Amino acid sequence: MTAAPFITFAVLAAVAVASGLAMMLSQNSVYSALFLVINFTVVAVLFLVLGAPFIAMLQITVYAGAIMVLFIFVIMLLGGERLPAPQQRLRWQQSLAVVLVLALLALAGYVFAQGAAPAAVLADPQQYGSPAALGMLLFTKYLFPFEFTSLLLLVAMIGVVVLTAVEERRRRLPRASRRT
Repeated sequence: MTAAPFITFAVLAAVAVASGLAMMLSQNSVYSALFLVINFTVVAVLFLVLGAPFIAMLQITVYAGAIMVLFIFVIMLLGGERLPAPQQRLRWQQSLAVVLVLALLALAGYVFAQGAAPAAVLADPQQYGSPAALGMLLFTKYLFPFEFTSLLLLVAMIGVVVLTAVEERRRRLPRASRRT
C-alpha cells in the first residue's frame, strides 16, 4: 500500500481549506469570488481522484464557470468590490461559530472512526458518478429541488437588477426633486 493517495488528498484538502479561509477573510468581493473558483477547482480534482470524471467536469463548467460568472457580474453590477466595515459586532456570533465548528469536527471524527463508506457508493460502484445515473436521479428523485434552485437564482437575479435600477435612478435625480 502506497502513501500517494493519502498525500494527494492531504495536499488537495489543504488547498481547499486555505482557499476557503482566504475567501472568507478577504476584504475584496472580487478576490473572494476568485478564491471560491480555486476552491471549486480543487473539489473537481477531488472528484477526479474519486473516479467520477463526469461530476468533476460538471463542477468545473457549472460552478467554476457559469455560477462564478454570475457572481462576479452581480458584484460588479452592485458596485460591491470592497466590503464595508461592519457597523457592529455581535458577540454571540463568535461563540456560536466556535460551537458549530466543534460540532462539525466531532461529527467528522465520528464518521472517520466508523470507517464505513456510504451505502450508495457500495451499492453499484460502476454507476457512481456516471451521466446516466446522475441524470436519472436529477430528473426523477431530485427534479423539484433542481427546478426550485433555478427559479430561486432567477428571482435573485431579477431582484438585483431591479434594486440596482432603483438605486441608480435615485442617484441621477437632483437633490431638490428627491422625496424624503
